[in-house]
Amino acid sequence: MVGAGPGGLTFARVLHRHGHPVTVLERDPSPDARPPGGTLDLHAGLGQLALEKAGLLAEFQALSRPEGQALRILDTDGTVLRDWHPDPGERANPEIDRGQLRDLLLGPLDVRWGQRVTHVEPGTGDGTVVHCADGHREAFDLVIGADGAWSRVRPALSPTAPHYTGVTAFETSLDDIDTTRPDLARLVGDGSMAVYGAGRSIVAQRGSGGHVKVYAQFRTPLDRHTDPHLDLTDAEAVRRRLLDLFDGWAAPVLELLRQGAAFVHRPLHVLPVGHTWTHVPGVTLLGDAAHLMPPLGAGANLAMLEGAELAEALATGSGELDDTVRAFEERMWARAAGWARRTTDGLERLVSDDPSEALALFDEVQPS
Repeated sequence: MVGAGPGGLTFARVLHRHGHPVTVLERDPSPDARPPGGTLDLHAGLGQLALEKAGLLAEFQALSRPEGQALRILDTDGTVLRDWHPDPGERANPEIDRGQLRDLLLGPLDVRWGQRVTHVEPGTGDGTVVHCADGHREAFDLVIGADGAWSRVRPALSPTAPHYTGVTAFETSLDDIDTTRPDLARLVGDGSMAVYGAGRSIVAQRGSGGHVKVYAQFRTPLDRHTDPHLDLTDAEAVRRRLLDLFDGWAAPVLELLRQGAAFVHRPLHVLPVGHTWTHVPGVTLLGDAAHLMPPLGAGANLAMLEGAELAEALATGSGELDDTVRAFEERMWARAAGWARRTTDGLERLVSDDPSEALALFDEVQPS
């Protein structure tokens, strides 16, 4: 397994549960080498099902935040347009911090940290050979690329690379918001708050411990970021540019940008809807490496379920390894294509010239 994200670790945990060894290679030098990111909502039929297959569902339920399913939508003038809260006991999509999920999945696994894979070479006499940046080479019967958007395993199967969606995001965060800024804590609520304007949006998402992630999204050419001379490493320059871009929006909403400590530039890339490849024995992909799509709640869920299903099939099946992998790919492609279409359409509507599209999408998918 290449990649110790949610999909790769779920695969490894399910195999471990069935008593099968697995090698996980991860480029990060340690689990805490970089911030783990925001929060994830794990769907009952996807990510939660994967955790059940790994024997971790009860532990997830103890860590997760059902109240994090709440969603509030504001107009740009601060008017509350929608304010949805889950019913007591609602656990369709509870939230969990990425770091908490990583630690839960890691458990007893032995990950080889600091192993940056450069490429894989299938079809050798010894199996599929993994090449690492430090010169290490090792052959395996099966190599699975769960190494994300810019996968180093994918080129062994497909020449397709992610393309830019036209939407760029800047991410910032606020800590201990309940204590330091209770007014902003009330604005965000228990889960997420979103404001949609013409071709742009601001979304705030609550994590545990009073941590809030804020995302400013807008349409722009990839090579400009709204200003060809903007220094993306200069937090104050980015802040000023964003405040200009969202000028006229409600002051409390803009305060989320004013209070952010630093900004991370995240242009949104995707793989083509329905991305597939000609099957190659000894290597496959799952998650973003196979079907990168807009970040609208499906990616990690799909990766985890794919990892769990493939591991279960390999551990319990009696057929040939290659036949098992081929059948897995066919199932993955069909399911992922549907989600890719939905999330691609969703991104178009959420960052649209007509902000009413975002509200209509919410009404279509949110329980009444």
